[in-house]
Amino acid sequence: MDLSVKSAENIQYMVEQITTKLRMVNTGAISPEHFSNSSYDDLKDIYELVARKNSFSPNEMQAIAEELGNLRK
Repeated sequence: MDLSVKSAENIQYMVEQITTKLRMVNTGAISPEHFSNSSYDDLKDIYELVARKNSFSPNEMQAIAEELGNLRK
């Protein structure tokens, strides 16, 4: 998957990977439709951060969820 291309499919993939890795319960609150191409680079940064780490503290998870909320359109 080429994440350098800003597309709806890539946004969907990254959101699914983030919510799966963080084991987010309320995935409806973070849906791929909530993100636009203008927030793509920020979403990709969050995706790369989540992909790099194996575990997250509760504070880190909260911060990531808040940042995702801030990126919603």
